[in-house]
Amino acid sequence: MKTACRLLPFLLLLSAPPALANDTMAELKTGGLTFVRTPEVEMTREALFISPTEIRVDYVFTNTSEKDVSGLVAFPMPDIGGDPYANVAIDDVEADNYLGFTAAQDGKAAAVTLQQRAYAADIDVTEDLKARGIPLLPYAKATKAALKALPEDVAADWIARGLIFIDTYDDDGSGMKDYRTPLWSLKSVYWWRTTFPAGKPVTVQHRYKPSVGGTVGISFLEDGKARGKRYEEYVERYCLEGDIVRRAEEAEKAMQAGKPYLFEAWISYVLTTGANWSGPIKDFSLTIDKGAPENLVSFCGEGVRKTGPTTFEMTAKDFYPEREIDILLLKPSEAQ
Repeated sequence: MKTACRLLPFLLLLSAPPALANDTMAELKTGGLTFVRTPEVEMTREALFISPTEIRVDYVFTNTSEKDVSGLVAFPMPDIGGDPYANVAIDDVEADNYLGFTAAQDGKAAAVTLQQRAYAADIDVTEDLKARGIPLLPYAKATKAALKALPEDVAADWIARGLIFIDTYDDDGSGMKDYRTPLWSLKSVYWWRTTFPAGKPVTVQHRYKPSVGGTVGISFLEDGKARGKRYEEYVERYCLEGDIVRRAEEAEKAMQAGKPYLFEAWISYVLTTGANWSGPIKDFSLTIDKGAPENLVSFCGEGVRKTGPTTFEMTAKDFYPEREIDILLLKPSEAQ
């Protein structure tokens, strides 16, 4: 197992889990929150911990101006929906807080507000859904039931506009049926009003469970070898290098012989929203826990060092986030 110790330009997004995100400042405008840059408040410290079962983020913010600064702190949740075939793991598809997000400021629970908006083909369709009593959560049972009850003319209009489509499958063992299926994406943002006192540090903490996507087998191999467009994309996105590639190819051969195999899991984290604060992140640390000693992990980072049987750490001073964090895990099938 090997992690790459370099940062590469962020080129493209593959089909992957929704990305978790950093805090940012925001303002309320018509249509909801708009993220903005603040020149007065710096992110003095960010300690980020990412594992397959938990995300922990601990911040220290400092108002460097001579007056108190009041505003909105916003945390964008991962988008969900938009692709009914996406391999996205969410434990509670019925709950608005589908990742169990919690926030605290200076050791006290933050009074957070949840903004949710639905988009189809980049057009806000929130009010269309609400007017027909359709829940915004695309995977919820209540949403499926409400879509089934839509009048035919409305359903036809929504199909034409890209809000829904007709999917055909056997849901209950009674045979193939047509189902009205959401195509919209749900964008959720938690936010709260706060004041940053002049010259004083403010601590903010987040805790939540990540959405971990995955696939059976190894998708960056062609005929048992690491090659092709998918492999090239993985090299750019996850900084794949020789040792993990060799282990993947060996596992593919073992699978052909009927032995245990490796499968992929992905975690993504949007780090660049941290660039909305004043200046760079003064003191940044990233800890990645691969979850089990037998798992393989690959991600891009500078000066990454192994700190335990499953943990890897990167630290930086005056860090300016220029790309997101994308983590590839290769897990043995017999460990599941």
